[in-house]
Amino acid sequence: MHILSIGINHTTAPVHLREKLAFSEEQVRAALARQSHDHVIEVPAIAEMLIISTCNRTEVYAASNRRSFAELEAFVADARGVAVSEFHAHLYRHADMEAVGHLFNVAAGLDSLVLGEPQILGQVTRALELARGVGATGPLLSRLFQAAIHAGKRVRTETAISRSPASVSSLAAGLCERSVQDIRTAQIVILGAGEMAELAVEALRKRGAERLTVVNRTLERAHALADRWNAAADTFENLESVLVRADILISSTGAPHTIIHAEMVAAAMAQRPGRPLVLIDIAVPRDIDDETAHVPNVRLHDIDNLNAHLEQSLALRAAEVPHVEAILAEEVDKFIEYFHSLDMLPIITDMHERAEIIRSEELARTLRRLPDLTDTERERIEALTQALVKKLLDQPTRRLRAEATCPHAPEYATVTRTLFGLKGGNGLCGLSGSTCPISTATD
Repeated sequence: MHILSIGINHTTAPVHLREKLAFSEEQVRAALARQSHDHVIEVPAIAEMLIISTCNRTEVYAASNRRSFAELEAFVADARGVAVSEFHAHLYRHADMEAVGHLFNVAAGLDSLVLGEPQILGQVTRALELARGVGATGPLLSRLFQAAIHAGKRVRTETAISRSPASVSSLAAGLCERSVQDIRTAQIVILGAGEMAELAVEALRKRGAERLTVVNRTLERAHALADRWNAAADTFENLESVLVRADILISSTGAPHTIIHAEMVAAAMAQRPGRPLVLIDIAVPRDIDDETAHVPNVRLHDIDNLNAHLEQSLALRAAEVPHVEAILAEEVDKFIEYFHSLDMLPIITDMHERAEIIRSEELARTLRRLPDLTDTERERIEALTQALVKKLLDQPTRRLRAEATCPHAPEYATVTRTLFGLKGGNGLCGLSGSTCPISTATD
């Protein structure tokens, strides 16, 4: 059995194509349910399937008895109504060890637009839940994704790759938190209602901010953002009165000129003597006049200042990558060991079933010759035979599991079947006929 994956992300496909191939949760359920129901007829090679779909990536994973990506490409084309020719050149394709390694990198945040971003781990977890919900995944992909999720959790617990802020918006939110005694009670104004503004609101909410006001040129746009985050909304017309109330203002409009001038800020500060105001300008071009920094009790932070901190923060994350890779190598090795052990399971099962048949037949023959035994004596003899079989098979079983990952595993499998008189058969990786496609060897 092979593990296959295909996908597109921010490095391989433009946003318009990523949008076309993105799945909502309902679309994931529908596509996987259809595949799970129809695969016996339509795509018999695919035994299990799972989809990861986020704003920056769409990936399909499958357990298949053929090392071919054509079925997966056809599945995506059918599910999203997009011709294969439109996205074929933008796909990355991974098989077996490469697919495993890629998924672990994704779960750890090494393959994200923002290095180490934490949201992807939850998205990988949700992808597994959705596939399980419709019966599309089985023991192999379930174990693979559980292993990747465990690795991602280890990375975030044992390294600092997700701890340093990795966006201007998150830096601005962190600055807000440090600028006030209690961010929950601070009056925070977000000037603008675009993507940067939303990221700032999200980051502030995660830090516990409760009193947020979104201010935009139009009240409709202000409400569109504010209502999603249970914040208040206002317009530029009331900007001066908003400044009087604010403890912190984050500005991120797309205006081509300055919006907040020193005179406006000075007038607002005159109405709130002794109360400081923090201005954070993350807009390009800038929204806030440099001269506001000279108004008493006002502190101004601009995009250049934040970018300097961002570069330092990203450098700290990058420094954690070797540690992350070491953790992932450990976890990948554990999964590969498990994967290889699957080849021995049918042999071990057959060996134990064969021994049980022999034990039962011999026990029955013996008990027929001893008709005067009590029920208790019969039970004791049966327990004795069971214990003998268990002890006799314990060492061979342990040895087979241990040797599952060695280069000579196929020979061990053949010898075991010969010695115990077992019928021939293939494990998940076909150990009795060939080496497993997933290997810990590196190029």
